[in-house]
Amino acid sequence: MQGTGSTTSRPAPSHPWWVRDLLLAFGFLTRLPIPTTNPDDRPIMRTAWCFPLVGVAVGAIAGLLLWFTHAIGLPGMACALLAITGSALLTGALHEDGLADLADGFGGGRDKDSKITIMRDSRIGAYGVLTLVLATGLKASAIAALLASGEILIPVLALIVAHAAARGLIVPVAAWLPTATDSGLGHLAGEPKLSTVRIAVLISAALLLVLLPLTIALASAATACLAVAAIAALARHQIGGYTGDVLGAVEQVAETAILLTLAATAGA
Repeated sequence: MQGTGSTTSRPAPSHPWWVRDLLLAFGFLTRLPIPTTNPDDRPIMRTAWCFPLVGVAVGAIAGLLLWFTHAIGLPGMACALLAITGSALLTGALHEDGLADLADGFGGGRDKDSKITIMRDSRIGAYGVLTLVLATGLKASAIAALLASGEILIPVLALIVAHAAARGLIVPVAAWLPTATDSGLGHLAGEPKLSTVRIAVLISAALLLVLLPLTIALASAATACLAVAAIAALARHQIGGYTGDVLGAVEQVAETAILLTLAATAGA
């Protein structure tokens, strides 16, 4: 998972710290042409408290695309795939790239060094292709099932919640696991402070509780946390910690788990 490089730096701060953090996070996690001010070269993980807010924006834009394609009469699966494509274009497929690299590295490498070498290779292999197809298919089928409920607001809110909470779960993983290498994005991003983790988790939890019924919110949180814990444990076992690709995979797995849970509980 590499940064999108969509930020343009300015020499002096002109905004409060929290606005600068938001701009940095949006510039890192999306392809939006965000002007930023970062005179202290602030590590990106120090801004991670607002990752869920970036997810809200990405999910809302994907939701608007879903609403538009549904309104013009496209089939549910086509609407879902176009919404997923829109969010990937908005983020430069940042997290999808991490998931594919992780699948290739963990699936094809013999030891830690070979796994990391494969993950850093810009080419995609069979494991990566299969994993991306599976993840995209699962997300699209879940969104299409939510569309079938007949109320367009339901899948739109689902996209907002899934994108926000999935990005929020990146932060505790980065705090819990050590970096797997002494170079690369994971090392350069820095370690989030405990306060940063708490704020990111609180924002994610608040969005779940506000936008979803209580039981469905709890079920979504539980499945996402279990899925993320499995990826984190796998990364610790395979390469001894996390890289940028691991964090990208965390987001994708959490997003998929939340959408599937919401589709499974749509009747409620």
